[in-house]
Amino acid sequence: MATVIVGLGNPGGEYAKTRHNAGRMAVEAYAKACDFDDFALRKAASASVVEGSVDGEKVQLVLPEVFMNQSGKGVTGFVKSVKAAQKLLVVRDDLDLPIGVIKMTVHGRGSGGHKGVESIMRALKTKEFAQLKVGISGATAKGRVKKPAGEEKVVKHVIGKFSPKEELELKKAFKKVNAAIGFFITDGVEKAMLEANTR
Repeated sequence: MATVIVGLGNPGGEYAKTRHNAGRMAVEAYAKACDFDDFALRKAASASVVEGSVDGEKVQLVLPEVFMNQSGKGVTGFVKSVKAAQKLLVVRDDLDLPIGVIKMTVHGRGSGGHKGVESIMRALKTKEFAQLKVGISGATAKGRVKKPAGEEKVVKHVIGKFSPKEELELKKAFKKVNAAIGFFITDGVEKAMLEANTR
């Protein structure tokens, strides 16, 4: 059974490099770092996919080609059972973390209000998968999260594009993401959490 790594975001050029696409960008960066082939669209599965192996473990990297709140549609073609969900890692943006910070959760955690994760939980009828959260908010001088307040500002923030300075922070974060994904594939969620959750 392959390990499935899903990168959440909105498809289409207008959403490229927006904060809400941090998960998708992270999985694309991982594919590049591992010299995987290019992603290929699988229309029937509503996703772009590339398959490969990491240290002999079979891996499918999946980018749902549907809008964020329908992400489940792009995952059901790859995760067919609750047991298979144990080998699923969903990589997504998180407003509760500053840019440059990542956090991994064990299987069975909630969505934290993230519409993409909610859609996957509904589609798979389980919460039994791991999540890797990529911070997209600002930070105070002391490194505390400084997130936008009010629905309008939140929406504007998440569909806004990363600034050049933020992109540099993101690139650094993606190095940690790459290591955490690697551990998730080869050693499981606990080892991956040790990597992701230490600053």
